[in-house]
Amino acid sequence: MRLILLGPPGAGKGTQAEVLSQKFNIPHISTGDMLREAVKNNSPVGQKANSYMLKGELVPDKVVIEIVKERLVQKDARNGFILDGFPRTSPQAESLDRTLAESNMPIDLVLFFETSEEVSITRLSGRRICKSCGANYHIINIPPKKAGICDHCGQPLIQRQDDNEATIRNRLKVYKKETKELIDYYKNKGILRTVSGDLNIKEVFDILVEMFKQEAVV
Repeated sequence: MRLILLGPPGAGKGTQAEVLSQKFNIPHISTGDMLREAVKNNSPVGQKANSYMLKGELVPDKVVIEIVKERLVQKDARNGFILDGFPRTSPQAESLDRTLAESNMPIDLVLFFETSEEVSITRLSGRRICKSCGANYHIINIPPKKAGICDHCGQPLIQRQDDNEATIRNRLKVYKKETKELIDYYKNKGILRTVSGDLNIKEVFDILVEMFKQEAVV
């Protein structure tokens, strides 16, 4: 089973990717994970990526695609994978398709988590992170035992600068504008499936499991 997860910030893509990864024993692969692993392994393509990252520049599509290809041929991805955070544009999607075709590994389904703006804002604005150990919390969904204090190390929790409401609204606006062509691209290929990102984790998971059975991808 080879999946791509799409959706705005706060849609719950990462959470579902982790749950699905455990359920079906396939790796959850994010762009950030791939970049860090390639750099850590000091592979030729990892060295290319690092040369841009050290200068604070965006890694070009061509290099990211090379990293994707390098990651997806690894042993743990042979039976499937979940791509989260890539592709972000239709040109990236086209490049990914060409790369996967070379290895006879076509994408089975693209899941679009359609999420209301208010739900995204509630989820993202409620996120808190420990500035010391990096543990993640949510003031409603995953609250710490003591308000504002990390359960693990006792240090204060902070809100990321980009998790304030004004910034979130702008991020959602940018996302919608940038991904319309990408959503249309997969819709035209006939592999896009839409699920409500407003539902809770279990509701979404149950819908997806039933969908996979009907689509015969498991």
